[in-house]
Amino acid sequence: MSRAPLPAYYDDLDATFAALWGHLADGAAHGRSGFHLPVVATLGAAGGPRLRTVVLRAADRDAGTLRFHCDRRSDKAAEILANPACALTAYDEATKIQIRIEGRAALHVDDAVAEAAWAGSRAMSRVCYGSEPGPGTALPAGDAYALPDEAAAGALGRPHFAAVLVRVERLDFLYLDRRGHRRAAWHRCGSAWQGGWLAP
Repeated sequence: MSRAPLPAYYDDLDATFAALWGHLADGAAHGRSGFHLPVVATLGAAGGPRLRTVVLRAADRDAGTLRFHCDRRSDKAAEILANPACALTAYDEATKIQIRIEGRAALHVDDAVAEAAWAGSRAMSRVCYGSEPGPGTALPAGDAYALPDEAAAGALGRPHFAAVLVRVERLDFLYLDRRGHRRAAWHRCGSAWQGGWLAP
């Protein structure tokens, strides 16, 4: 039985870097991509790591940034405000690729970044930000919260909405294959990136 051909970037560092950003852009654009729902890590108030899944909304190779959204009432928002250091990871089973990201997150609530992100959000996504009470509030029963209808979500949800822009500082790419894994990493140096191969 013949094996699938190795990807064109297999032994090409520059092509691997381009493929990495291509996968992230695909994850932001397509819900079925393995990179659409990365896990983000922040530091909690007690100093320990906190993990949760987010929806990747944008990946900008030129700026070296990623964007996801959150409720500004959430623990995640408070943690980012207190300590912007963060990390994200995603694994796509179809391509056998893991991407890990380290960077610094900035919460955008009442500026052009937030306004553009809100304007680009679908009505069904806006509903979540109009929920009452806010995320993480203790409830007497599982259904003891309220969601607005889509018509009211714009007015009720916008005050709670935040766009999170991650300035990427380090990238780690791992491709798994029985013929030989490939791993590479890059770190930001000013406006440029320096990278190299690593042992998988």
